[in-house]
Amino acid sequence: MKEEGRAKGAMKKRAVDDRYSQWKSLVPILYDWLANHNLVWPSLSCRWGPQLEQATYKTRHRLYLSEQTDGSVPNTLVIANCEVVKPRVAAAEHISQFNEEARSPFIKKFKTIIHPGEVNRIRELPQDNKIVATHTDSPEVLIWDVEAQPNRNTGSGATESRPDLILTGHKDNAEYALSMCPSEPLVLSGGKDKTVVLWSIQDHISSLAAEPGSSKSPGSGGAGAKSASKVGGSSNKLPESPSVGPRNIFEGHENTVEDVQFCPSSVHEFCSVGDDSSLILWDARTGSTPVVKVQKAHNADIHCVDWNPHDANLILTGSADSKVHMFDRRNILSAGFGTPVHKFEGHTASVLCVQWSPHKSSVFGSSAEDGILNIWDYEQVGKKQDSAGLKLPNAPPGLFFRHAGHRDKVVDFHWNASDPWTLVSVSDDCDSTGGGGTLQIWRMIDLIYRPQDEVLAELDKFKSQIQGPEST
Repeated sequence: MKEEGRAKGAMKKRAVDDRYSQWKSLVPILYDWLANHNLVWPSLSCRWGPQLEQATYKTRHRLYLSEQTDGSVPNTLVIANCEVVKPRVAAAEHISQFNEEARSPFIKKFKTIIHPGEVNRIRELPQDNKIVATHTDSPEVLIWDVEAQPNRNTGSGATESRPDLILTGHKDNAEYALSMCPSEPLVLSGGKDKTVVLWSIQDHISSLAAEPGSSKSPGSGGAGAKSASKVGGSSNKLPESPSVGPRNIFEGHENTVEDVQFCPSSVHEFCSVGDDSSLILWDARTGSTPVVKVQKAHNADIHCVDWNPHDANLILTGSADSKVHMFDRRNILSAGFGTPVHKFEGHTASVLCVQWSPHKSSVFGSSAEDGILNIWDYEQVGKKQDSAGLKLPNAPPGLFFRHAGHRDKVVDFHWNASDPWTLVSVSDDCDSTGGGGTLQIWRMIDLIYRPQDEVLAELDKFKSQIQGPEST
């Protein structure tokens, strides 16, 4: 049995290496920009912070990451600065010249926060994206003002950073499900206690960078702020920080809640998915029970959900069954029966993250344990493949780009809201390389996503240069 397992592992590694080699050879053709950054420790979450600067040929952004260590050094929340080259600036030779074992010169650590426990999720507050929330291996949600937090040295004897606010309310660990409201400072979380918890941090936004030891500002969600010195249910001790209780707790799942998401057009509506295979829609105005519950949204655990920021009727779910389902909430009956508008089948392992593009309403990405990040356009479903040769042959309906630059599970990715078609993605490479992770910032070449007639017209301009002068 051991020999059989070893042989399977070797075959899988060979397949991954072959796929990666093929992808690397196509990088100068497929990408307008690519930065590859080798991580000492894997990051389970990656998020864009604010854009800091615009120069002639590049922009500078904050980037939020984590370091998921083996315990020999502290777990950290990392604030990095990264430079992104603007479209059509980088030469193909430059894009192809990267070393997957090296750190990218375009990504530099700016600040380190020593995090109490692992950082499983990072989410930024849309109204003030220097405020971030983190999920760890505990029932609490931690809130950080990353600009005000002191930079910490992770050397021996280093003490944990003090969260600016602790959100309490879960009765068991809440490790992954985390969302921030687009229009108000509301935070949503789900956990192993099968509940979805909602907080308001309205009263704390102005005082998050208060001096250490301060526990002022009562919460607007019922429980007043109080001092918290320990994370319940975890061996990690937290420094003293103000805390706030929930505005409401919502019950309806029968197993761990894996992901939550606010409706982009309402502060009252949100959705959640979990290990009970259900998708639940909630409305805080109608109480703490589901508005509608799709019992079998997938045939396995559901890991992720996202709500379309351009069309509040469309919701994506990603599952351990390797599929992405798109639901139209107008088709979900109050009895809880609803079939997906479409099933996107382009992964071969559990889907870990789905996210709509902030720039085009029909485009979204999905990443999975198969090491692939797929970019889809649901408007292309049912349309004939174009003849420009830019689409993947034999591709599933709607799939128009496959990012194969990671060699292990792609645990998170994030579209850049201020730099269209630019994404950051992270993979946990522990299974394939024995440790570490990979961070990539990339933008596909615009010939892939622009309208076909535009692309052909542009290529036509260069026809004479490609063919050379006509013989007389």
